[in-house]
Amino acid sequence: MASCVTDTARALACRDGPAATNLKYISLLIIFFTSIFGIASPVVLARYFHGKPVYDKAILIIKCFAAGVILSTSLVHVLPDAYDALSDCHVASHHPWKDFPFAGLVTLIGALLALLVDITATAHVEDSHRSPCEYKPIGTPEELEVKRAGELSRLEKGEELVRLKQRLVSQVLEIGIIFHSIIIGVTMGMSQNVCTIRPLVAALSFHQIFEGMGLGGCIAQAGFSVGTVAYMCFMFSVTTPVGIVLGMIVYSLTGYDDSNPNALIMEGLLGSLSSGILIYMGLVDLIAVDFFHNKLMKSTPRMKKASFVALVLGSTSMSILALWA
Repeated sequence: MASCVTDTARALACRDGPAATNLKYISLLIIFFTSIFGIASPVVLARYFHGKPVYDKAILIIKCFAAGVILSTSLVHVLPDAYDALSDCHVASHHPWKDFPFAGLVTLIGALLALLVDITATAHVEDSHRSPCEYKPIGTPEELEVKRAGELSRLEKGEELVRLKQRLVSQVLEIGIIFHSIIIGVTMGMSQNVCTIRPLVAALSFHQIFEGMGLGGCIAQAGFSVGTVAYMCFMFSVTTPVGIVLGMIVYSLTGYDDSNPNALIMEGLLGSLSSGILIYMGLVDLIAVDFFHNKLMKSTPRMKKASFVALVLGSTSMSILALWA
């Protein structure tokens, strides 16, 4: 059975409600603007390069960096935090939490749910674009022209399917990131520990920049309208600040802080679900698609090396932040 052993003197010295509240108010603006900078940077760069010869290469490099950020976020940040929350002595000493690794189970459920959404949406898109197969004899020039027009139409439909798939990936990815951002925000909002909050503000600012660059890279490639891009960027930017405000409201109404068993259970379960979604999206819809099915990657060996370097840089930059948050 887990036991709780803490440094009571240090915990009491760090627990300062008014100071913690002031830090949270400051963090709202800092995190909001760093989030905007992170997610808007790849979107603006993509708009700038659009129509230029290096556009496709720039988008591919940004997306590979994004994949590294997303994968590192799920495996180095979200999943360990979920395990820690559910293995805390206040939770793991009771049934059923001490009897089964729920963090791993819910992570698996998150990955399977992401796969189910992927399969269902892809099938729906393909069915809506599938034309009935009819046998038509080919012989005259007019019939040959009809055949060429049909082939061109199928090519355009294939490109449209790819674009719709990219949009689906961006939307599901944002859902997973929003789960994660809400969890971070609520946990910070409920905390009264200034020793925890002070370094967390700086770490979360860099965290939002890198995670925003990851999501922004996927949004840039998906080809959304300006209004949709603005909406998705806004939602990402306000999610963590809104989570902080919600955490402050929960604490003021219930007295629950970030060490309360119920809060830890909710944090662990939602974190595990988010981790499963992000792991699936990072490996299947980002890394596998680009490294094994991207024509530009296959035709240019140097691009494959550059893309792998971008993937490693994205993973490394996000992993280093685990030292602070």
